[in-house]
Amino acid sequence: MVDRGSQAGMLTLGVVIEALTDREGVSVDQKITDTQIDSRQVTEGALFVALRGERVDGHDFVEQAFERGALAAIVEKDYPAHLHVLDLRRPPVDEALVGLTFPVCLRVKNSLEAMQKAAAFWRSKLDLRVIGITGSVGKSTTKELVASVLARRYQTLRSPGNLNNEIGLPLSLLRLTRSHERAVLEMGFYVPGEIAVLCEWARPQIGVITNISQVHLERAGSMEAIFAGKSELVERLPAAPEGVAVLNHDEPLVRRMADHTQAAIFYYGLTPEADLWADEIEGLGLGGVRFVMHYQGDEVHVRVPLLGRHSVHTALRASAVGLIDGLTWEEIVAGLQGGQSQLRLFAVPGPGGSLLLDDTYNAAPSSMIAALNLLAELEGRRIAVLGDMLELGDFEERGHRMVGMRAAEVVDELVTVGERAHWIADEAMRAGLQPSAVTEQQDITQATEFLRARVGTGDVVLIKGSRGLHMEDMVAALGEDE
Repeated sequence: MVDRGSQAGMLTLGVVIEALTDREGVSVDQKITDTQIDSRQVTEGALFVALRGERVDGHDFVEQAFERGALAAIVEKDYPAHLHVLDLRRPPVDEALVGLTFPVCLRVKNSLEAMQKAAAFWRSKLDLRVIGITGSVGKSTTKELVASVLARRYQTLRSPGNLNNEIGLPLSLLRLTRSHERAVLEMGFYVPGEIAVLCEWARPQIGVITNISQVHLERAGSMEAIFAGKSELVERLPAAPEGVAVLNHDEPLVRRMADHTQAAIFYYGLTPEADLWADEIEGLGLGGVRFVMHYQGDEVHVRVPLLGRHSVHTALRASAVGLIDGLTWEEIVAGLQGGQSQLRLFAVPGPGGSLLLDDTYNAAPSSMIAALNLLAELEGRRIAVLGDMLELGDFEERGHRMVGMRAAEVVDELVTVGERAHWIADEAMRAGLQPSAVTEQQDITQATEFLRARVGTGDVVLIKGSRGLHMEDMVAALGEDE
């Protein structure tokens, strides 16, 4: 694992002031150790950005941030005299810069826009390769695995959690240092034009597309709108050979993106038509997955601790970026095998000796079916607890029924949670699952009590639904019974 000293070449307060005033050569050399929008996460030397939210105003916590050691705070309102303020709405005079005392409030018109401007400016000063990742499902897991692979050779920063929007991505950029050689950044799509703006700030040279599915269809309005939004990443890559678009050859909509970019195209998939492809896939349940990768005459047999056959695509994406970036197969495979701690699905003990598969992060038809495919690989009595999938728009009923059809082929018992999940239950019974094996519950409290009385030794229980249902609370409650 590479470690070249992430503290070297850190962002300084002078760079932030330059970015926000368009003034060159600001000699304020205090290093910014971190950037935070939550005062509770502030550490010594951090920059705190006070944002106005719907329920919480960060300006109410500036003094708390300073008490925790913040060096400076970006604010958009005035403070009492005991807090030192540098007004950046007009160019500061030399005397004000020389006489700075800390901690200091940097007064701006709009804190969010100031953070975004500072992040884009800092990125422009850095010589590194940025990998942008988007898609409907699998962005975060792909990001983690790509970063795990690249970290075998390069000093690599990954965007933490799912910080993938107009707030999260600038925070990630401001955490870069001059010692970083690679940055792996997740880019979320919420409204048209958003990914384009994220690309303006991050300047990615490699763009990875996972897939395009009906997630967020209700908000986007159509699959074409989702396609257009995701395509903004490949459209803004530099021309080949510097720019490379990594596309899922198995999905026709993603393949179409090749016509929307001047970057080089690198296909991955499960057929020999792709540049990098895999076959001989064998799901090993909780033991991971085994498969063979093929690339330019190379044949690489690997076993990685990724759960489910669908994870092969995740491994292919990470391997593709590694190959593009010149890594050896030894480095790539080591990276794939070292990324298991970042998986979204967790196996935890349940009541009476049962096993709970916690896949409650989010849900879409494709990820639901992938989770059911994993369940099918496991031994024991298979129970699926499946909740509503939100934001599917016109695809809502069809998407739930697709899941119900697959559930009928996999499970011994099905429990649904929520009104929309009725379609899962109904379709499962239509597909042949006995009505006695199907139970519909309206909320997670009812479902939890029902499961407590039903599960025991040898049972494997998959729990999955949209985040709005808070099905992670069910996992926590059942886990306490273990």
